This record gives sequence, structure tokens and C-alpha cells, in this order.
Amino acid sequence: MSYADQKNPYASFQGTTFAISAGVSERTAFIRRTYAHLAGAVFAFMAIEVMIFQSLSEEALTRMAISMVSGWNWLLVLGAFFVVSLVADKWARSATSMPMQYVGLALYVVAQAVIFVPLLWFAQLKGGQSGQNIIGMAGLMTAVLFGGLTAVVFLTRADFSWLGKYLTLAALVALGFIICAVVFDLRLWDVFSGLMVALAAGYILYYTSNILHHYQLHQHVAASLALFASVALLFWYILQLLMSRD
Repeated sequence: MSYADQKNPYASFQGTTFAISAGVSERTAFIRRTYAHLAGAVFAFMAIEVMIFQSLSEEALTRMAISMVSGWNWLLVLGAFFVVSLVADKWARSATSMPMQYVGLALYVVAQAVIFVPLLWFAQLKGGQSGQNIIGMAGLMTAVLFGGLTAVVFLTRADFSWLGKYLTLAALVALGFIICAVVFDLRLWDVFSGLMVALAAGYILYYTSNILHHYQLHQHVAASLALFASVALLFWYILQLLMSRD
């Protein structure tokens, strides 16, 4: 294995061509499939949220949201989500089974939809009090920022894979802060949410450049899952910032 392959986290997958080495038509088709699956994941997420909110009463939603975020329950939810994320990512990266890739993506979308319920419910309540569509504003800001970061990568064709180890370290530090906040009943300040927005932006740059340089042509499902995770993280903390405004 060459040094370049050792640096490439997807080099162990065999049997197809990396997007960067493929012809223009094949690479274009791969990119279109990836972003079509990302759009499908986003719409599926929205549909699940609408279904949850329409099927439960306000009282039930409030009980569910408070129960999920109360004390140690939130750590259990985060722990379960982390496990589901690992399993979903493994299935989505399956080199042999396309159905398992789709199961992984679907599992991750459902898990994200469930974990977002408390935040979206509280944002809806706050928006009703202030007369603002906080969720819509956060969605628009997320879309604009994601589009801008995507354009940077595709226009410059820069390889941001070097960000990987720094993003992992930053994510571990952020997870430590979140755990401490839950255990010691601390409020994470707005600066933390701002830093998490920056972290999500870094992940979008990282995974978007990987689509150009390091994913193989059959890994469009795994690529879309990675992008969806980054977009969800970005949306979560932009929404947090908007909710923190007086």
C-alpha cells in the first residue's frame, strides 16, 4: 500500500474506482447520486418530524421533550445515538451490500429525527411566543452556509482531508463539554454553540472534499450519510444560537 493510500481512509475498499480518478461523466454521476441521496435524507428527516409532531398532542410532545433532556436521560439518549451512528455508518460503508448501505442511511436519519424532537419542539414554542419562525430561519441559514462551503470546495477543488484529525480532536473536546454540562447541570454558553457551528462547517469542508478526492464511485450512500450528519450538526447549533436570543 502506498503512502497516499495509507493517508486515504477509504483505500481499504476494493473493486471500484475513486471518484478523483474516474472519467468526467462517471465522477459527475457519482456526485449527482450523492447529493440526490442527501436531499432524500433531508426530506425524509423533515417528513418524520412532521409525522411525529402531527401524531402527538402538545402535552405528549412536551412530556417527551422534557423526559429526553432531563438529567441523565440526555446522556442515555446521546449514548444510544452514538451507538446507532456507528452501526449506521458501518452499514452505509458496506462494500458488498447496497441494501445494507440504505439501511444504514435510513437508520441514521430516523435516529437524528428522534434526537431532534426536543430541540424542535422548544424552538416551535419559543417561535410562537416571539412571532418568529425560528426553525425556518435556522433551516435557511443552514442551507446558505452549506451551499457556500460546498461551492468553495467544488470551485477550488482543494483537498481538506488534512482536517480530519483536528476535527476528531475538536469533536472529542466538545463531547467532553456536553457530558460535563449534563453531569454538573451547567448551561453551555452561546460561544460554545458558535464554535460548534464552526466545527460543523469544518466537517462539511472535510466530507465534501472527500467526495471529490477519496470516496469510491460505489460509496454515494456513505458519502450522503456523512454530509447529512454534518448538515444536521450545523442546523442543530444554528437553531441553538437563534433560540438563545432574547
